[in-house]
Amino acid sequence: MRFMLAASAAALLLSTSALAQNAGSSGDKPKSLDAIHSEQMIEQAKSGYADAPVDERTVQTRHSASVGGRTIPYTATAGTLTIRDVAGKPKASIFYTAYTADGASSAGRPVMFFYNGGPGSASLWLRMGSFGPMRIQTGNPETIRPAPFNFGANPDTLLGSTDLVFIDAPGTGYSRPLGDAKGSDFYGVDQDADAFSRAIIRYVTKFGRWDSPKFLFGESYGTTRSGALAYQLQDRGLALNGVILLSSIMNYGRRQPGLDRDYLNYLPSYAATAWYHHKMANAPATVDQAAAEARAFAQGPYAAALEKGQTISPEERHSVALQMSALTGLSPEFIERANLRVDLSRFRKELLRSERETIGRYDSRYTGVDPDAAGESPDYDASDTAISGAFIGTLNTYLARDLGYQTNMAYRASASEEEGFKWDWNHKAPGARFPLQSPDTALDLAAAMRQNPYLKVLSLNGWYDMATPFFGTEYDLNHMMLEPAQARNLQFRYYPSGHMVYLNPDALHSMRLDVERFVYDAVGEARGGTPVAAPRRRH
Repeated sequence: MRFMLAASAAALLLSTSALAQNAGSSGDKPKSLDAIHSEQMIEQAKSGYADAPVDERTVQTRHSASVGGRTIPYTATAGTLTIRDVAGKPKASIFYTAYTADGASSAGRPVMFFYNGGPGSASLWLRMGSFGPMRIQTGNPETIRPAPFNFGANPDTLLGSTDLVFIDAPGTGYSRPLGDAKGSDFYGVDQDADAFSRAIIRYVTKFGRWDSPKFLFGESYGTTRSGALAYQLQDRGLALNGVILLSSIMNYGRRQPGLDRDYLNYLPSYAATAWYHHKMANAPATVDQAAAEARAFAQGPYAAALEKGQTISPEERHSVALQMSALTGLSPEFIERANLRVDLSRFRKELLRSERETIGRYDSRYTGVDPDAAGESPDYDASDTAISGAFIGTLNTYLARDLGYQTNMAYRASASEEEGFKWDWNHKAPGARFPLQSPDTALDLAAAMRQNPYLKVLSLNGWYDMATPFFGTEYDLNHMMLEPAQARNLQFRYYPSGHMVYLNPDALHSMRLDVERFVYDAVGEARGGTPVAAPRRRH
């Protein structure tokens, strides 16, 4: 044993001496044993990195779903798509999960591509909570208990009408840059849309879906992506049948300081929230009516008052504050002190201050409790913390156990976990001479709709969404300056829920029927294979 130790020491000494001589011959100082050991450990660590695969990976499992009394056998695919530059060089490995009905002809069977927003968010929220064949069971509204989670079959899956593909953006989920590509190559409005365009075209090509009716489904910043992506896909020869926008933000320009548009956009959402929490004076019977009253006020007296800025008379300021108070539940004094311009964080803190509660941003039905009731803004978003642990925990189990996707990589809920994450907001819109520093991809979507007269758009909105208020969505989409023929292809739907409409089981059911009707109208009866079923009308 001592001989072996001595031999090892001698070998190390010789190795060290050789390395020192080599270093000395180049004019460098000899390396210490600690430095040599550190370098060896770094090389060992590199060999153990959990890298995304360059070669596309496909893991398939067989399942069945019950949809409207029908049993639909389907194949679940968890895998990666390798996107390449124009020279064919691999740039990124894109992770996805797909659910395709067995025995259906791709010629008549629609396929819908889903993604969340952020920017920089993985698509776990839509994958685990919306229209997949399995979902986490959520209440209305409530904090989900820690594990074990209530996860199971989804009676409101869209598999009865379309195949589903959920895609994680580069740097999120298991999607990663390849080779010498960096995350920053994809972290931007146009860079991100380009990556998704390449991934979708790759999926369509790999699985022979060029003859399938094709739809996009984006949530939150995913709707910003959808505007740019619809135009990019069409420009590259992939024409879409429909685009579905859930909880939209298309035009970031209206958020710039000094502009009053966002105060107008939020007013109807404030009124809907006040109605829900019984703070609205002379409240109408329904939230729809509350929103309608607030829209009329916002477009009329409120818009006129804000337009006057500091030149508004004291009498008009007081009159508008009284009307605004009746709609929003805030005191006239508070509104006047805020110059008629109440920021979202202040509203979330002020509405239930007397109850010592705050309201959520993603969903204003949720309430939270701060250490004190005197602050300027809530300490956290109760509608976010109420669900995050359950969604992330369920996803990790589902991918490994149910879909059989095994990897040593960590699933990233957000690319913002990466050090130095920064988003490039510049956007080159169709027809624009210079890049927009604050993107408006409604311009891209409008161009796509003009060029493709068959492209239909469905806007889905939650009354209690305070992250992307529905009145702002209406403004963005109603300012695409479409001709009547194209404007008829644009529809709006509303639900008693928040940003993630699907958290409300009743709203999810209604939304599923609306999406099915939209697909049916955009495509009609599928030719062969599993038909696109016309949804039952609600009474």
